[in-house]
Amino acid sequence: MRFTSATRIAFLAACSLQLVARAGAQQPVPLDDEPSHHLALANEYVRAFKVEVAPHASTLLHQHDRDYIFVTLGTSSVENDVVGKAPVRLQLQDGEVRFAKGGFAHVAKNLSDTPFRNITIELLKGGDSVVACDHTKEPCGLQVGPNAAVAGLLIFAKSYQVLSGKNLEVRRTEIPAGLGLGKHTHAGPHLAVALTDLDLRSVDTNGKSKEIHQHAGDISWIPGGLIHTLSNIGEQPAAIVTIEFKQ
Repeated sequence: MRFTSATRIAFLAACSLQLVARAGAQQPVPLDDEPSHHLALANEYVRAFKVEVAPHASTLLHQHDRDYIFVTLGTSSVENDVVGKAPVRLQLQDGEVRFAKGGFAHVAKNLSDTPFRNITIELLKGGDSVVACDHTKEPCGLQVGPNAAVAGLLIFAKSYQVLSGKNLEVRRTEIPAGLGLGKHTHAGPHLAVALTDLDLRSVDTNGKSKEIHQHAGDISWIPGGLIHTLSNIGEQPAAIVTIEFKQ
């Protein structure tokens, strides 16, 4: 059977309409049902998901109903396809922290040759008015520990604000091997995300010592009211992101 030009055009148009209809009929799945998202921790403050998307693969279309913070593990190139908006390409750095306002559905496409990994933290409390701190204009709550000289250079542990909101603060802490942060307070409970492998020692005001051994990507929940020092007893630099909720 031979098709005339008019018949061929009509056939292709019909196929296109079917594809559009199928795409339009696609419904986003809840975050819990998206196969790349794995719930790792849940309480009254947060739901934390470990996310991994294979190289050059995509998530399913999925819904984010709540505000969230995500912490990137490793460098990645990702296309963010939000329903109703033009695709946006993101170049994400290892340890980068971003806030996203909920109420949208999207597909995340991994454009890299390596897995795209992050920790996605849904905010059940404290998602109001979250903004990034501009390190070029303000100190962002910088805390530093005692310094040490290595090959003629001064190095020191530091902790600084990355994001802040009405009811929460996000900080990044970096501790070179053999150094530590002095006494500091976590008044509220906080979620900690290990950006590197960790070999740390925490000592509270009562002198109680606790060693922390974790791998990059591990998460933990720490109750509020903690006053302690934190030192790196390992041989490699340590980095952590914390999301602390104000009381």
